[in-house]
Amino acid sequence: MVAMLNTHYLEQVGGFELVQAVNSVKSAIEVLEESRVDLVLLDIFMPEETGFELLMYIRNQEKEIDIMMISAVHDMGSIKKALQYGVVDYLIKPFTFERFKEALTIYREKLTFMKEQQKISQSELDSLILQKEKREPTVMKELPKGLTKQTMQLIWKKIESLNGRAFTTDEMAQLVGVSRVSIRKYVMFLTEIGVLENEMVYQHVGRPVSKLRCIDQNKIEFYV
Repeated sequence: MVAMLNTHYLEQVGGFELVQAVNSVKSAIEVLEESRVDLVLLDIFMPEETGFELLMYIRNQEKEIDIMMISAVHDMGSIKKALQYGVVDYLIKPFTFERFKEALTIYREKLTFMKEQQKISQSELDSLILQKEKREPTVMKELPKGLTKQTMQLIWKKIESLNGRAFTTDEMAQLVGVSRVSIRKYVMFLTEIGVLENEMVYQHVGRPVSKLRCIDQNKIEFYV
């Protein structure tokens, strides 16, 4: 679900083209060997191996590839390790689209500048690295492309009617009367902006069930 949302967010930011979305270190290495890649959006949690394994592979191979960490892992040890390996940014889940857009915009500007310049002054380097030119804080007040206010209002009305009770995407799809695929896009967005939280419910038998619960209804005001 998170990979789908990151891909959806990426489509909203100009100047980038998705090469491929993969969910394993092995698949990622294959893509990096076959394609030109400037930036990798990397999670720490991956099947079999961790994102750090891929990060170390890229560094050991001395590939000219930048890495931006996007992970729910927020202990100082992991963040310090990522920074020591030279990640250009570290986004802690859940994050807002605006934070994601800002990270990619800054990266794009730096990459473009470095490709155009052969030499650089100290003031230009300070601006590039230290980001001394402060950006005006902005708040996203529009839904990402592909999501509509009308559908969001329907979904939010059903979430409110649950009075804090956790729900699955399948349950919400039945309540609203739209497809599970569509519901996933909306609840993923609500999770990323901090309106919902995802929790795993472990049962006596079978796999754990992923459920969502409203944790901050104030953050929904711009979108309904």
